[in-house]
Amino acid sequence: MNLILFGPPGAGKGTQADFISKKYGFAKLSTGDMLRAAVKSGSPLGKQAQDVMAKGQLVSDEIMINLIRERIREDDCQKGFILDGFPRTVAQAEALDQMLITEKKRLDYVIELQVDDTELTQRITGRFSCAKCGTGYHDSFKRPMKEEVCDSCGSTEFSRREDDNVSTVTKRLEAYHQQTAPLLPYYDKENILVSIDGMADIVEVTRQIEEIIGGTGKLAAQ
Repeated sequence: MNLILFGPPGAGKGTQADFISKKYGFAKLSTGDMLRAAVKSGSPLGKQAQDVMAKGQLVSDEIMINLIRERIREDDCQKGFILDGFPRTVAQAEALDQMLITEKKRLDYVIELQVDDTELTQRITGRFSCAKCGTGYHDSFKRPMKEEVCDSCGSTEFSRREDDNVSTVTKRLEAYHQQTAPLLPYYDKENILVSIDGMADIVEVTRQIEEIIGGTGKLAAQ
């Protein structure tokens, strides 16, 4: 089974992709990882990508499609794959479809994790962690049992990611919606788009995805 997961930063897309990959044996394909691996390998395609990036330019759709083509031919993709970070435009989606046809493969589902921007912003900006052991906390949902003392290691030092602020999160959400908005109708017309509640807790989101993979979620969503 071949999937695409759409979801903005902080929606838990990575967590769900990891779970699906481990449970079902689907390869998790990140375009960033594929680019780095190709460049490191020194393959002709990797050299092409390296030359483009060295000039500060964006890697072309053609190169990305060919990277994906090479990757899905590998043994670990034979049970299926989860594509992350691609496509970002309708043109890329069309090129991906054509490539999959030539490889005698297809996308089974495109799963959109729907979010509430305000609630997601609160979720992200409230995060902090123990600077010593990395235990995660949240201003509203999970504070240390003893104020300013880590439950796990007793440290009194905490940290927050610099990009976990309202301004940055808002910009990232806007960019995500601008990129994915045209893609959703495209995949809806192909009858493979399923939208689920990305704001539910992790277990519930996982349950919804498992229903889709099991073949019941799409029918329930229609």
